Amino acid sequence: MRYAQRMTNLGTETAFEVLARARRLEAQGRRIVHLEIGEPDFDTPRNIKDAAIQALNNGYTHYGPSAGLPDLREAAAEYIATDRGVTVDPAQVIVTPGAKPIIFFTALSLLDEGDEVIYPNPGFPIYESMIDFVGAKRVPLKLDEERGFAFDPDDLSRLVTERTKLVVINSPQNPTGGVLPQDVLDRLAKLAIENDFYVLADEIYSQIIYEGTHRSIYAIDGMPERTIILEGHSKAYAMTGWRLGYGIMPREMAAKVAKLMTNSNSCTCSFTQMAGVEALRGPQDSVAEMVREFRARRDLIVEGLNGIAGVRCHRPAGAFYVFPNITGTGRTSKEMENFLMEEAGVAVLAGTSFGEFGEGYIRLSYANSQDNIRLALEQMASVLS
Repeated sequence: MRYAQRMTNLGTETAFEVLARARRLEAQGRRIVHLEIGEPDFDTPRNIKDAAIQALNNGYTHYGPSAGLPDLREAAAEYIATDRGVTVDPAQVIVTPGAKPIIFFTALSLLDEGDEVIYPNPGFPIYESMIDFVGAKRVPLKLDEERGFAFDPDDLSRLVTERTKLVVINSPQNPTGGVLPQDVLDRLAKLAIENDFYVLADEIYSQIIYEGTHRSIYAIDGMPERTIILEGHSKAYAMTGWRLGYGIMPREMAAKVAKLMTNSNSCTCSFTQMAGVEALRGPQDSVAEMVREFRARRDLIVEGLNGIAGVRCHRPAGAFYVFPNITGTGRTSKEMENFLMEEAGVAVLAGTSFGEFGEGYIRLSYANSQDNIRLALEQMASVLS
C-alpha cells in the first residue's frame, strides 16, 4: 500500500513495547517486576464504578454532545475553578476519550507547517510525535536535574522566536516527577504575553503531588486566554481503561476542538462521563490514600536506588516516576534497559524513550507494590554490584 507521507512522522510510546517484551519473557517462565508502565495499580474507587452502573441502568448508552455531557463539563469547570482559583465557564471544557486527544487536537487546531513548538525534553513522547505529524518544527527545551528537572527560564527565552506558536509544559512531570516552581511559571507567562504564543499545560498529574500544592500557569493574569489545560481521570482516580479526559481552553478554540471531536470520535462514552462526574464531585478519600501510598513508595525507591553503585536518584515532588542518573554505571540508557530486563528481571524504560536529553537516565514507575519495589531493588543491586 502507498501510505501518506505524514505517517512516517508518527512516533509511539516505548512503554507499551517494553511491556510486550516483558510479557513474552513471562510466557517463557521468567518473573518480571513491572516498573515500565505509567498506570496506577489501584482499582477504580467503588463509588465511581457504582455511578457508571447506575448510568447504564438509567439509559446513558447513547450518543452525547461532541463537546461532552453538560453534567461533566459543569463538574470539570467547577473543579478547575476551585482548584486553580480561577473562573471557568463550562463552554470552555471539551471532554475527550482519554487526555491524549487534547494534545492531538491542540496541534491540529493551532499549528501550521513551519510553526515552532517548544516542549520539555525529556518529556512525554506524544508531544514530539504530534508536532512532527502536523508538520510543525519541534524545539526541545532541556530539563535540568540540578533544578529538580525544571527548565532554566533563560534557556526558554533564548529558544523563543517570531515563529514560536506554542510552548508545552508538564507539571508534575512524566518521566522525571519534577514540578515547576512558581518563579518559572511567572517567567513563562511573561514570555507568552510578550511574544504572543500559547501554552499547553499538561496537568494530568496535578493531584499526585507530595510537597505543597499544585501550581497552574492558568491562574496567572493574562494566561487563561492563551492556555490550554490538559486534565483527566486516568491517574488520580485510577481510571486508565475508562478513557476519560478533558481540556480547558478559550471558548473560541473549544468550538473548533468540538468540531474535531465530531469528525473523529463523535463523542465520549456517556456512562463513562457520568462516572467522571462522581469522581470529581464525590468523596476524595481514595485520592488522598493513593497519594499517601505513592509517597511511601517514592521514599522507598529513591533510598534504594541511591544505595546502588553508579546510580543517583533525585527525589521527585509529584507523579509516580523516578528518573535516576545511571552515568556512573558506564552503560547507556538503552543498554541499561536491556540489561535490567534480561539479567535482573526488572522492566524499566531508557531515558532516551523520552527524548535526546534523556540519555544517561532510566525511568522507573513506582505504581507497583512496596514488596515488588523491594524485589526489583534487590535484583538491580545484585546485577549492578
